[in-house]
Amino acid sequence: MHKSFLISLRKRILPNKALCIKFSERVKRFEFDRTDPILKDHALIGKKSGYRAFSVAGDVRVVYKMIETDTALLVDIGTHNQVY
Repeated sequence: MHKSFLISLRKRILPNKALCIKFSERVKRFEFDRTDPILKDHALIGKKSGYRAFSVAGDVRVVYKMIETDTALLVDIGTHNQVY
């Protein structure tokens, strides 16, 4: 996890217990199979080209970058407007 991800997680997600639980569930799914349709994983374009994102809940997204075929660096988490 990138330092900026941890800051965003602490600020935007941890204060909401339900969102923390959902985040934990989605990360487990992501680790098991990042192509799981529930994640709505997709490549980003424009300034975020080279990054990908998956859905946590509603409008909350995790932005990440693949470092190796099986290693992802989580870069940011928050609502659509916060991370894009």
